[in-house]
Amino acid sequence: MRKFIFFLLSLALFTVTAQAKVVGEVVNYRDHGVVMKGYLAYDTGIKAKRPGVLVVHEWWGLNDYARKRATMLAEMGYTALALDMYGDGKTAEHPNEAGKFATEVNKNMPLAQSRFEAGRKFLVAHKTVAQGQIAAIGYCFGGGVVLNMARLGAPLKAVASFHGALTTATPAAPGKVKARIAIYTGADDAMVPKAQVDAFVKEMESAGVDYRLVSYPGAKHSFTNPDADRLGKQFNLPIAYNAAADQDSWTQLGTFLAAVFGPR
Repeated sequence: MRKFIFFLLSLALFTVTAQAKVVGEVVNYRDHGVVMKGYLAYDTGIKAKRPGVLVVHEWWGLNDYARKRATMLAEMGYTALALDMYGDGKTAEHPNEAGKFATEVNKNMPLAQSRFEAGRKFLVAHKTVAQGQIAAIGYCFGGGVVLNMARLGAPLKAVASFHGALTTATPAAPGKVKARIAIYTGADDAMVPKAQVDAFVKEMESAGVDYRLVSYPGAKHSFTNPDADRLGKQFNLPIAYNAAADQDSWTQLGTFLAAVFGPR
């Protein structure tokens, strides 16, 4: 009898596990008439509503890398939306084009806010997302975007930036930032030098923000992206993948989100 009961329990567990499945789909939403093409990922085996996480892409646009991170977040138990900051799913193949796309957004903060908010509202409205439980993470260009949204008081519980720019034209003001902030940066990042990091720390301290900053010795810009070595060589960019920093920063992100939202 015990063996039979054990078999039934094992079968039930297998059935539940088999039903759990992370799905990813291209989704369209709009920002002032412009079609934005995001990528939504979540686990269909989780029945309860869960926190949502926005993923903001590098300056290349919403590509496979950003989609991969959204899928990884879904595997952790979140609903993730890799949002589109450029419109119509535009991506760049060359740094000159990527820089043009990124500059158009960065120099126009109302546009950046509008694009980000369109994605946030889409995620908030999804059937799997718990009300008021939204975080945002970003990479390079995207890291700067999510950090600026936090500075401007966006309704986010948590924000994490990976090798993102730390400078801003709108520094954090006391009481303005609602999110807890985590920064993962490379100590050898030529694009985010020590002076920029020091200024950021001073800004956060002055504004009384709940933040943490992790700097990885030897890590350069784009240290989380395995494609950085190829791109660095192809376009003579000071970027490189760092497996140890990539793995540690992702583990730390999981811990950070669990501290904000509870374990998944």
